[in-house]
Amino acid sequence: MRGLARRALAELVGTALLVATVVGSGIAASRLSPDDTGLQLLENALATGAVLVALIIAFQPVSAAFNPVVTLVERWLGAISWREAGALIAAQILGGTLGTLLANLMFDLPAATISTHQRTGAGLWLAEVVATVGLLLVIFGTARTGRKDMVAVAVGGYITAAYWFTSSTSFANPAVTVARMFSDTFAGISPASVLPFVAMQLVGGVLAAVLIRLLYPHAAEAAAEITTENTSKGQAR
Repeated sequence: MRGLARRALAELVGTALLVATVVGSGIAASRLSPDDTGLQLLENALATGAVLVALIIAFQPVSAAFNPVVTLVERWLGAISWREAGALIAAQILGGTLGTLLANLMFDLPAATISTHQRTGAGLWLAEVVATVGLLLVIFGTARTGRKDMVAVAVGGYITAAYWFTSSTSFANPAVTVARMFSDTFAGISPASVLPFVAMQLVGGVLAAVLIRLLYPHAAEAAAEITTENTSKGQAR
């Protein structure tokens, strides 16, 4: 399989497993702890953080962004081409949607149900900007230190914390946001709430890209190492 196709497949499968965990653990949490919203959120957060560590470690030799905003920043830094970015983002969105369908089916629910969970308001929108900025700084900052092996732990830890310190519970990912629209469960988000969330995530991506340039003058080199070096390693295996 050609390099870009392999990377797109890795993004599809990885994002599918990530969203299946987010949605599936949300369903499980609501069933296991029906009268305790705080405990539901804790269960959901721990599962999401843990699976991020596992998935990034497993897929990093090929491609492990699982997030269109991360991919767009990689493009802005010159690490990948627009053709590559388009293919990877399409794979992430498709994978995320498949992950939601799988989660619903695993818990004996209809494959797709449109969520009625409204998530709106200035506080939640600001939270998505903050969550996205923080996530990107963690990813590229960790890579810039030369500790790419720690990106998985850093991202998993950050997302687990961001579930709690942001009012939106830190979606911070357009592919995950779109996918969660198709599950009318604990982790769902209504279609009307999706566009503002995605818009704020993109705003966060722009702000983060500027900060990354200012804080890490050689961030482009780190981005290139995350993408091209890992791709070459993956092709050699």
